Amino acid sequence: MGKVSVELVPRSKENLTEQLHLIKDTLPDNSIDIINIPDLLSCELRGWEGAIIAKEYAKSVMPHIRAMDIDITKPLPMAEFIKKNGIHKVLVIEGDPPSDMCHEVYPTETTDVINKFRMELPEVDVYAGIDQYRGSMKSERYRIRRKLQAGAKGFFTQPFFDLRLLGMYEDMLDGIETYWGASPVMSVRSMSYWEQKNNVVFPKDFHPTLEWSVDFSKQMKEIVMAHDGNLYLMPIKANLAAYLKGVFS
Repeated sequence: MGKVSVELVPRSKENLTEQLHLIKDTLPDNSIDIINIPDLLSCELRGWEGAIIAKEYAKSVMPHIRAMDIDITKPLPMAEFIKKNGIHKVLVIEGDPPSDMCHEVYPTETTDVINKFRMELPEVDVYAGIDQYRGSMKSERYRIRRKLQAGAKGFFTQPFFDLRLLGMYEDMLDGIETYWGASPVMSVRSMSYWEQKNNVVFPKDFHPTLEWSVDFSKQMKEIVMAHDGNLYLMPIKANLAAYLKGVFS
């Protein structure tokens, strides 16, 4: 049986707690298996700090780790925190460059960080990202192989908006633990963001509405669960309760 992961942005302790309560009230049957906590420099909480709050409400938690924040010549800066608080899963991503020049970053690749976790925290399962829009499928397949060789246990994709592209990636990733991404896009401005920044090409039947997003996410859930796959929901700017209630209705 496939698993479901939901991403919650840790804007503040209060906001994150509110979202967690909302999920519990909306889905009392405990349909969510993993809460993903991104590590965004604009938020009050780092990803691993938010994960500790989520740990009180969820079966499992997975903070994101920004590769560009890691100096590979030094031990992992969050290692003691992760060990002390019993975090067993992380998702390593590249990360976006900071707007604040005071925040130091490094030319560290995700494979470097995956390998550091394998060496320094072998008890932690490390997952990696897949960006199906950054280039060709051939180049992305090569990145996936490198991450597997570095020690990645599985993958989380960027959101899909086209079931045809989903099918192609399902074929390519057959046998690899993958969480298939879905995210509501609720405005023309948000649609433009995905097109300009992430190179998404939306299908001709796409509409930036809650109704379209819920319907598409439900179709994705049925498809991936039929193959014992996993679903990764990213309701970043949508009405959380309405979106989840629609997807699981």
